[in-house]
Amino acid sequence: MIIFPIIIVISLVFWVYYKVAILKTDDGLTQAYFNAKSRICLGSFIFFFGINQYIFYETRISLFIGIIFLVLGGLHLYSGIKEAKHYRREWRRLNPQ
Repeated sequence: MIIFPIIIVISLVFWVYYKVAILKTDDGLTQAYFNAKSRICLGSFIFFFGINQYIFYETRISLFIGIIFLVLGGLHLYSGIKEAKHYRREWRRLNPQ
């Protein structure tokens, strides 16, 4: 399956993009928002990497490691989505249009 490596590479590229964007901005709220977005990308990277490893090897040890990666990636995704929603609302509250 070619889709999982593509998703893995795209999420890794976006993770690096958001980490560099954190360094370029001075606003603390924007940095926190970019950090939440980078956590989403890192979570998707770990999640899909776990799926890809199990599909590629199909052994019992890769299943256990894949499950651990799925749980860790899911936790990063969940917390990143929650943080991104929170900081997006805060930015909209502080910058009404």
